[in-house]
Amino acid sequence: MKILFLGGSGVISRAATEQTIAAGHELWLLNRGQRRPIEGAHALVADLADVESVRTALRGHTWDVVVQWIAFVPADIRRDLELFRDRTRQYIFISSASVYQKPLAHYLITESTPRANPHWDYSRQKIACEQELEAAYQATGFPGVIVRPSLTYGEDQVPLVLNAWSRSWTLIDRLRRGAPVVIPGDGSSLWTLTHNTDFAQGLVGLFGHPATPGHAFHITSDEVLTWNQIFAQAAQAAGVTAPKFVHISSDFLISCVPAVEGTLLGDKAVSAVFDNAKLKRFVPGFAAQTRFAEGIRRTIAWFDADPARQLIDEPTNQRWDKLVAAYEAGLSHARAAFVGA
Repeated sequence: MKILFLGGSGVISRAATEQTIAAGHELWLLNRGQRRPIEGAHALVADLADVESVRTALRGHTWDVVVQWIAFVPADIRRDLELFRDRTRQYIFISSASVYQKPLAHYLITESTPRANPHWDYSRQKIACEQELEAAYQATGFPGVIVRPSLTYGEDQVPLVLNAWSRSWTLIDRLRRGAPVVIPGDGSSLWTLTHNTDFAQGLVGLFGHPATPGHAFHITSDEVLTWNQIFAQAAQAAGVTAPKFVHISSDFLISCVPAVEGTLLGDKAVSAVFDNAKLKRFVPGFAAQTRFAEGIRRTIAWFDADPARQLIDEPTNQRWDKLVAAYEAGLSHARAAFVGA
């Protein structure tokens, strides 16, 4: 199949790029040409913000599949509807599993779980993007497909809550230094982490499937862990035998750092257990292979292989040091007020 990725160099999309090429598909990447070319892929150089440059780059091409990795607001979808109408048999929008209702009405998330996220604008914008695509399918039959990843990581990403996403070695560095690491709440909420190679397996399996337009799919692991287990496995993989974990309520965290409301109450502080039965009906044989204990071991080995990769976000370090100090001071004050000095 002839496949176009809009974007394709992020943590999630990189593995999909590799597996698409390995499967023998003809892969094209449309981007601004500022990254090193990927062996085995063809390049179209254009800036999606410049619609005329994109039209020029697309001239003469049609696609079996277009995958949109970098649409975040409804205007992005409306632009793509104009660009790819009559140019593709299948258009896959990479949305987010954070669109699902918060708080959940039922612990098990299916594709029919209601969408509503009052805590995170990112998720509300993704919902609006999905609605644009759904309306186009209903009105004109545009072959839109919605795919919702949850927290997905690869060898170069440490997927711990409250980490510095762009410099994710920061929390492993804290663990190894014996610095306190914050776990939201009591750490007992359930979460699902998906390795990017497993996500890619599910995504590539959907390519070209004639029955997918008009449908939504989430693609996640079936392994479910508590945040306590996730942090403990990360510490073990990092060789830390006595990590210093500090449990702080989400309300306290948000009061101190309001910017984390979305990622906490809108996502990672809420248990997330996904039913992948629908995906498995469309992609027989799909099964996530990488358990987190193995995935995080590989991630830490990747960072350890080259110390230059171990970038630290110092403002984040300082913020969590300040937060833990405030929390411990509050505990001390509360103990003095309620049980005496």
